[in-house]
Amino acid sequence: MSNLAVTEIVTEEIPGKLSLKERLGYAVGDLSTNIIWTAITTFLTFFYTDIVGISAGVVGTIFLLTRLLDGVVDIGIGALVDRTNSKHGKARPWIKWMAVPFGLSVMVLFTAPDLGNTGSIIYAAVTYFIVTVIYSAINIPYAALNSLMTQDSYQRSLLNITRMTLSLLGGVTISIITMPVVNAFGGGKSGWALTFGIIGILSPLLYWITYRTSKERVKPVVVKKAIPLRKGVRALGRNKYWLIVLMFNVFLFLSTGVSSALNIYYAQYILHNPALVGSLSLAGLVPLIIGIVLSAPLIKRIGKRNTILAGAILSAVGSVMVFIDPTNFMLIMISTVIKTLGVAPAVATGSALLADTVEYGEWKTGARTEGLIFSGASLASKIGSGLGGAMVGWVLSAGGYVGGLETQPDSAISAIKVLYIVVPLILVILQILLMFFYSLEKKLPAILKELGQVAGKENY
Repeated sequence: MSNLAVTEIVTEEIPGKLSLKERLGYAVGDLSTNIIWTAITTFLTFFYTDIVGISAGVVGTIFLLTRLLDGVVDIGIGALVDRTNSKHGKARPWIKWMAVPFGLSVMVLFTAPDLGNTGSIIYAAVTYFIVTVIYSAINIPYAALNSLMTQDSYQRSLLNITRMTLSLLGGVTISIITMPVVNAFGGGKSGWALTFGIIGILSPLLYWITYRTSKERVKPVVVKKAIPLRKGVRALGRNKYWLIVLMFNVFLFLSTGVSSALNIYYAQYILHNPALVGSLSLAGLVPLIIGIVLSAPLIKRIGKRNTILAGAILSAVGSVMVFIDPTNFMLIMISTVIKTLGVAPAVATGSALLADTVEYGEWKTGARTEGLIFSGASLASKIGSGLGGAMVGWVLSAGGYVGGLETQPDSAISAIKVLYIVVPLILVILQILLMFFYSLEKKLPAILKELGQVAGKENY
């Protein structure tokens, strides 16, 4: 063991198998999160450019600057989670505290008061920043809860698979119903505001279920005091597997961010049928649910890392298919299904991979910092999706895209194709390269055993 000064282990008896009720209760929280986050990643760029009237380049800049600034906030939130010490745990209380503010913030986000061009830009930037900060304050502790409910690696995978299945069901639902509901409410600014007013009311109710049904079992034994932020950050720098997972997630979220934001543009200007955005969204979500379910037996048989690698290779094949005919709708649908199935293992195991790096970090440095480690995951999502949104806005702007035009210039059409076809292929290749360096899975049983032995000596 390397420089292990202190440790933490389970102080309550942890069942070999988490109940279905507990897994579902935990998963409902991400159903709530993804209803909102899918709506943001899929429709917010379009809302800003075509409803509010902000230029694509300005939208891209707002996305990037906000996400980078919020990424710094994530580290602070992670440190606060690690310092939280209540009778309800260190992660669960945050879900209770932030549920209602998160719902209210999304209501405000999709409200567009008449403030003029400059006022609209300032309003968009401020409300978007508020949403991302509150999102971090509820999503970082929610993700960390995975590592606090059990230390069993396979159970963590099952917990994450259940979570992502419900999460994606929420994503599928919101992708299908958003535009019809907006139009049913009369479209325009009022249609968007009413639609997301309903979503803002529903979200806290779902989080309440997670709060009531989850239980934290992994608690500190030797270290009663919180890890100082400086020491925690230094420990992250020495956790090589956390760094690998962090970069992997940056590329994953960058790819999904670009693809999600591009669906509505691709449907309208390449396939010449904006109604197809629902079909493209379904092709990017339904296979993900199927793939996540199928990932469970594969993970048990060949492990998380090998399952992710196999999926990434499949995703690369699907990306190459688009080059055959970028305007053929059926080919685009088949390609999207294949790419989505390939992404599924990474989505299914994302939180489980991070939870495993908690134990590695404790073994390597003596510091157990769930909050900081999962704030890194939030940071990766912010950097990835922020860069994705910025890339979409900037490339569209460089291509001469003008929101609201029925026909776009050839340069804008080329920009849409590059973003939709070339960028995802490059990013999946980078993900494959990173996974070749991830070897924690084989080492984890010995690490857990050694941690348990040290804790036993301390208690003795």
